[in-house]
Amino acid sequence: MELRDVSTITEALRGEIRKAVVGQDEVVELMLVSLLCGGHVLLEGVPGTAKTLLAQSFAAGLSLRFGRIQFTPDMMPGDLLGTNLFDFRTSSFNLTRGPIFTDILLADEINRTPPKTQAALLQAMNERNVTIDGTTHPLGEAFMVVATQNPIEQQGTYPLPEAQLDRFLFKVNLAYPSREEEFAIVARHGHRAAMPKLAEFGLASIVSEQDLLAARALVGGIALGEPLVGYIVDLIRATRNHPAIETGASPRAATMLASASRARAATQGRDFVIPDDVKGIALPLLRHRIVLAPNAEIDGLVSDKVILELIDQVAVPR
Repeated sequence: MELRDVSTITEALRGEIRKAVVGQDEVVELMLVSLLCGGHVLLEGVPGTAKTLLAQSFAAGLSLRFGRIQFTPDMMPGDLLGTNLFDFRTSSFNLTRGPIFTDILLADEINRTPPKTQAALLQAMNERNVTIDGTTHPLGEAFMVVATQNPIEQQGTYPLPEAQLDRFLFKVNLAYPSREEEFAIVARHGHRAAMPKLAEFGLASIVSEQDLLAARALVGGIALGEPLVGYIVDLIRATRNHPAIETGASPRAATMLASASRARAATQGRDFVIPDDVKGIALPLLRHRIVLAPNAEIDGLVSDKVILELIDQVAVPR
């Protein structure tokens, strides 16, 4: 695989997603970047902003196994991972695999399940393995979680702990569409009240697992010069010294920012990273990795505003 092949793949995926989803181009770009560097994505938006449809359309363009979990308050870790059941015919235990054994996992409304069940995803997202009754089972290198959550409801929800949030490469906020986009949405979907079925749009699976792994190997070789490594490190360290931030980003955030910058460069058709690649993804990569100081929250500051200030303040290499 060559660099132009990566650009061809990502552009083809964009085209397939656009068959079903109107707008959200920035969100699609971040999902493609995450796919190319092996990250996970958390989509946050009010109901009706196409979070689930977007995740399903994204998965439909990949020749990979797709699974969906609708998280609920009564879900247990075994419902997600699976469990060993005794077979009386063979007098032995057999593993009944849960829905996590897939390639692209849609974790719908992830904040509706308790932390005990949320924590069942930690090992899977970090190591691409799950351990059940002391036995480790691999999930595959293509494993990716696309989770959704609603930011406005508080009843019956359980905010994700910092350790869980840190497993996501990006936290992407889905905004309302523009008037033109909303006009197109109504014109395309206004004849139905229920969510459309993907089969109606004729989405094609155009990227195989082999293509994906080859693209990831190529992305890992994208040039990242020492000045840009220093820029990434300085940006991350700045989050630990800002008066409005109580807890800054970790070294893991720095390595993720470097990897995602390489992937973004590849989607742009370049074999080297430029400062705009870092700046273009810093906000969705950092917004869920910092904890604001209490006085900053009292003053009405939000994490996005603080991060944007840091991006403007940290010197960019020439």
